Amino acid sequence: MPSAHCRVLALGLALAGSAALAQEVTLTVDTTRGDVDRLRDTIEAASLVFGLDETEDAGPQDYVAAARADYRRILTALYSEGFYSGRISILVNGREASGLAPLDAPRPVSTVAINVTPGPRFDFGRAEIGPLPAGTVPPETFAPGETARSDAITDAARAAVRAWRAEGHAKAEPDGQQIVARHPERELDARVSIAPGPRLTFGPLLVEGNEAVRTERIRAIAGLPVGTVFSPEELDAAANRLRRTGAFASVAVVEEDYRSDLSMPITAQVAEMAPRRIGAGAEVSTVDGLSFSAFWLHRNLLGGAERFRVEGEVTGIGGQTGGVDYALGVTFDRPASFGPLTDLYANARISRVDDPGYFIDQVNAEVGVTRRITDELFYELGVGLLAAEVEDEFGARDYAFLTFPAALTWDTRDEPLDATTGQYARAELTPFLSVEEDAYGGRLYADARIYRSFGAEDRLTLAARGQLGAVFGVGAEEAPADFLFFSGGGGSVRGQDYQSLGVDIGGDDLVGGRGYAGGQFEVRYDV
Repeated sequence: MPSAHCRVLALGLALAGSAALAQEVTLTVDTTRGDVDRLRDTIEAASLVFGLDETEDAGPQDYVAAARADYRRILTALYSEGFYSGRISILVNGREASGLAPLDAPRPVSTVAINVTPGPRFDFGRAEIGPLPAGTVPPETFAPGETARSDAITDAARAAVRAWRAEGHAKAEPDGQQIVARHPERELDARVSIAPGPRLTFGPLLVEGNEAVRTERIRAIAGLPVGTVFSPEELDAAANRLRRTGAFASVAVVEEDYRSDLSMPITAQVAEMAPRRIGAGAEVSTVDGLSFSAFWLHRNLLGGAERFRVEGEVTGIGGQTGGVDYALGVTFDRPASFGPLTDLYANARISRVDDPGYFIDQVNAEVGVTRRITDELFYELGVGLLAAEVEDEFGARDYAFLTFPAALTWDTRDEPLDATTGQYARAELTPFLSVEEDAYGGRLYADARIYRSFGAEDRLTLAARGQLGAVFGVGAEEAPADFLFFSGGGGSVRGQDYQSLGVDIGGDDLVGGRGYAGGQFEVRYDV
């Protein structure tokens, strides 16, 4: 019996049995420690017996087999919390499970009682790991005086291997360990040895699993720096470049055995997506009205993971945002056109837009490059042609402009369409030059957003957004009509009609402004 000062915690659970009877599973943790709830949760998570409640047809043999396996699993759970002198008893119908054979399981199994006495918690007396690269410090949890959790030893070994791999030692691995529990002192001495292995360079990239995407294009897109010192970051970057193309359902990079010249071949194992995709949709809104859209996509148009997309849409049917709008466009993207970091894009679009501030028939074509600086930061440079016929408060006019768009984007959001953490910033500069007249200028636009979440499961999200825009070099009557700024409606000033805010030039006449500043703040709660 536990002494009077001991704390006994029992957890009961009724489980449905195969014989339509109830198995009563109890967990008793006999300890005086204040963190008994954490220990109980750890043991319950490790136990197979407690997982049988999810198995509707579990029988007596299943309970006995799970109970016999739980000795080692619960012991491992105790080690993970720093307890190295624990006692475990698992009683099935009052009999110790270790003495039962699964084929001789009692019928029925009515009770399973798990009793755990964890004993004292151990601290590290000695905590040594090596060799380590110069300047590498083990994790703070693996140090003398810290709680001797087994996970701390594992984490220290993993950190050491990561440090050696970062130095080019791709085959670094733990080489052995010495662990001694000194029970009188309640201390654990641990020493882990690491075998760094030789410093390696990247060997050739081998490709497996591709059928339609050409091998040489996969190598070009991956951009593995063959001949340079091995780097885990470079290896991950190569895999991510392949995934970003959208041509592959899965990408895995495998480090092969190194050769006598200390080069290590890498195998890219890929599984291709279906090359074609078609989609259509319809949407109805009380403000925007009815919209229809459709697209056709080819993920590997020329055998080099090129994406070609044709899309069309009809929007604003019966809405409050002007008349009906039409658009038809094509886009083409070719990854790794000028090195692995630089993609080529081309697009063309013909549209009719009937907004409150203008009516415009427009053709726009653009070609350019996108270069990724990091996974979160990239820029775009292009050249385009914009031609349109416009009716607005300045009258009817035609124009044609050469455009030179440039943009810089930084995006660390967790989910672009439903962000809860991270930042987003994009700055766009589009100089333009009239083809027919002596008119030139530019449009500048910047958009920045930040997201922070709080509370249980981060269900409360605070979001802030700021926008700035300017058209310079020309007057409002000379600038492209859709380069000017209106506001109102979603995405700008909510509560105001769509594009109902602009520059009043007299009477009921309203045109877009050459400058714009906006700010929004939102509080979102996930229900």
